[in-house]
Amino acid sequence: MTEREHEHGRDRTDRADGAGHVSTGTPIETGDSAVAIPELVIISGMSGAGRSTAAKCLEDLGWFVVDNLPPALIPTMVELGARSQGNVARIAVVVDVRGRRFFDNLRESLADLEAKGVTRRIVFLESSDDALVRRFESVRRPHPLQGDGRIVDGIAAERDLLRELRGDADLVIDTSSLNVHELRAKMDAQFAGDEEPELRATVMSFGFKYGLPVDADLVVDCRFLPNPHWVPELRPFTGLNEEVSAYVFDQPGAKEFLNQYTELLQLIAAGYRREGKRYVTIAVGCTGGKHRSVAMSEKLAARLATEGIETVLVHRDMGRE
Repeated sequence: MTEREHEHGRDRTDRADGAGHVSTGTPIETGDSAVAIPELVIISGMSGAGRSTAAKCLEDLGWFVVDNLPPALIPTMVELGARSQGNVARIAVVVDVRGRRFFDNLRESLADLEAKGVTRRIVFLESSDDALVRRFESVRRPHPLQGDGRIVDGIAAERDLLRELRGDADLVIDTSSLNVHELRAKMDAQFAGDEEPELRATVMSFGFKYGLPVDADLVVDCRFLPNPHWVPELRPFTGLNEEVSAYVFDQPGAKEFLNQYTELLQLIAAGYRREGKRYVTIAVGCTGGKHRSVAMSEKLAARLATEGIETVLVHRDMGRE
C-alpha cells in the first residue's frame, strides 16, 4: 500500500469515525425492533490479486463470507445478518467482475447502506500487470475479461472498470511481491485485532491396516506400545474403556510420549499460526484403530483443549472390525 493510499484510507476512516460511525452492537431499525448491525467488509480488486485468499482469511477469523454476491443484494444480506440475533455479527462480501452486469448496482447499494447508518470498509487487492500475467499463465486460465484478446487486454479492461472503486477503497493491498502467507499476515494485522489467530485441530485415531488418512497433516504411530488385543479380557473393548486406557498408559513410554508429543505440537502450532495455517489434522494410528490409537487420541485431544486449541475428536476405524 502506497503512502498516498494509506493517507487516503486514514482520511476516510477519520471521516467515518467523526460522522456517525456505527460499530457492531449499534442498533438499527428494521421494522419491528432495534437490532445490532453486522460489521461489513467488501472485498474487491483485480482478478488474480488474491481476493479468494483475503476472503478465506476473514472466514478463518470468524466472518460470514459470501463470494460473488450481486451488489444489489448486499443491503439485504446486511439486514438478514441484523436479524440473526448476533449469530452473523461480521459479513464479508466478495465483489468482482464475474458479476459485471450487476457491478453498476454497487454504487447504489453503498448509498443505501450509508443512508441506513451502516458503516462498511472496502478492501481492494491490487497487483502489477507483470505479476498478474504470470499468475494467469501459471494456472493456464484466461482473464475473465480478455475475450478473444490477450491477458493484458483483460487486465486493462478490468482496471478501467474498477478505477472508481479503487479510489473509494479504505484499504489497498498491493500483492505484486506477496506470497499467500504474507497476504494472510496483512489481513490478520487489519482484522484479527489483538487476538492471536485461532488454530483448530482434528485428532483422528485410525488403523494402519485400513490405510493412512488422506487428509492427515501429521501422523504418529502407537504400535510401539503393547497391543491390548492380545489381552483376552480387554480384546472386546475399545480405547474408550477405562481398563483399556489404563492398560495403554501403564506401558513404558506411553505417558512420556503423550507429554513430549504435546510439547512438540505446541511448537508446531505456534509456527502454523505465524504462517497463517488455521486447520491441522493429527492422525494417531495403531494396527486396527480400536485400542491404543483411540486411548492416545482421547488424551491428546484433552491436552490440546487445555492449551486453548479448539479440538475435534474422530475415531475413524473404531467398530470397523
